[in-house]
Amino acid sequence: MATSAETVRAATGADTETFRLRRFIAELQQAGELEVVSEAIQPAAIAERMEGNARAVSFTRVGAEQAEVVGNVMGSRSRIAIAFGVGLEDLLDEIRSRLRVDQTLVEVDAAHAPVQEEVRTGEAADLTQLPVPFQHGGDGAPYLSSPIDVVVDPATGLYNVGCRRLMLRGRRTCGVDLNAPSDLKAIYEDAVQAGRPLPVCFVLGAHPIDHFTGAMRAPGDELELMAKLRGAPMPVVKCVTNDLLVPADAECVLEGYLSPEGHVEDEGPYGEFLGYYGGVKRNPVFHLTAITRRRDALFQTTSIAGRHMSCTDTAQLVSLKAELGLWNALATAVRDPVAVYATTSSGGCFNARVALRQRSPGDARNAIAAVLGSFMNVKHVFVVDEDIDIFDDAQMDWALASRFQADRDLVVLKGMRLPPVDPSMGNERVSAKAGFDLTIPFSGRGSSEWAVPEPPDLTPAETRFDSVEAALQEGPRLFEELMQSLGSEDGREIVVELEALRESGRLADRRPGGRYYLK
Repeated sequence: MATSAETVRAATGADTETFRLRRFIAELQQAGELEVVSEAIQPAAIAERMEGNARAVSFTRVGAEQAEVVGNVMGSRSRIAIAFGVGLEDLLDEIRSRLRVDQTLVEVDAAHAPVQEEVRTGEAADLTQLPVPFQHGGDGAPYLSSPIDVVVDPATGLYNVGCRRLMLRGRRTCGVDLNAPSDLKAIYEDAVQAGRPLPVCFVLGAHPIDHFTGAMRAPGDELELMAKLRGAPMPVVKCVTNDLLVPADAECVLEGYLSPEGHVEDEGPYGEFLGYYGGVKRNPVFHLTAITRRRDALFQTTSIAGRHMSCTDTAQLVSLKAELGLWNALATAVRDPVAVYATTSSGGCFNARVALRQRSPGDARNAIAAVLGSFMNVKHVFVVDEDIDIFDDAQMDWALASRFQADRDLVVLKGMRLPPVDPSMGNERVSAKAGFDLTIPFSGRGSSEWAVPEPPDLTPAETRFDSVEAALQEGPRLFEELMQSLGSEDGREIVVELEALRESGRLADRRPGGRYYLK
């Protein structure tokens, strides 16, 4: 007998297992990217085992329910590359390629939607029956940190997808973080003005590609964007208690609505993506109407704040999103960008690095202006030449030390928009941004003082000579060129010949650049 997944695939071409979270976790284990914690553990103890962990972590027996929980799934770029099926060096190109190819949404019926194998409504729908971790010691309550929110904008009929945290406030209500500017905030505020609730669903337990979709902000229908990024038709199913479509292959979905009362609920504190606590805020309330899930649903939590920012899910996702934005910003500003990197240790966006091949004076300044002006979350941008590896902190430190003069190469822009999670802003609503031009000045290009020492090239020259004197009769040469001309891999014999030429009065003083000459 055919399985449900095989039936859906045969009828529609869509696959309900390929992009399942549990299947991806199996790939991580095979790749050595997963730590398995098999002993019994309580939900509040999960965070300590995830903090600073370089691997994804699977907890097989969590809480009284002995639930399966996985975290740090997207906490490294290598794991995101595995999700897209490419090597690290090809990740950005693969994403940009997929964004150019449309994919379809395939609606399946409830009987063939794995995420609706179990349905709980009414009193049976209880958020406190989920293994929700208490993540940070100063948090206001346990938080669902991994939800992907799905809504329809009534004004356009298009789906909007985002990433949103939920603070438990009861068995069927949560506080929702909707303070920062976002599409969902705008859609919700329109609903509040109209005095109507906003239907919303939260996907719990999803493939990293789906989370990356939630981190992006793009025009058009973002469920279709999710299918594009998957690079395949995506199965969706209509919810049980509202008319929204959600991925049919998810682990779990929370159905419900945001109340029309507006920002009325105290939500927070919570550890934010920049590594500090956000305070208590007034936010909307989510009302749960149903929980649908797979029978063997895998619960997911994400890492956000702490002292090891580069290992968090959010920093990795935000970094990748920022880099796509940086490429777009640079496309019209400079002719030849080489590489971009939004550092994960800065939350994935506050510090950006750009390497470019300069064609004209001013290219570095154009790049600085383009990045700071077009991407709200970038606070500092460092621009270097193509010889610097922007993923290497040591090389970036070297470029800052040796190619930067603060009175000449620092660009400061005041009164710029920046996310309010930056505590250095104090009570201000705007921020200063800075660009660091770490490129070699055009006037110095090609000069020996900017040449970077490299090991000698001992490849023999095409024209070989029997002596140093014969080589120098053909023209001045560097010591390395003398070794190549004589086919030497030692060099000391050349020193002896040069000494003889000097003592005989035939060797001239060396010129700037270090070449040897005959008189």
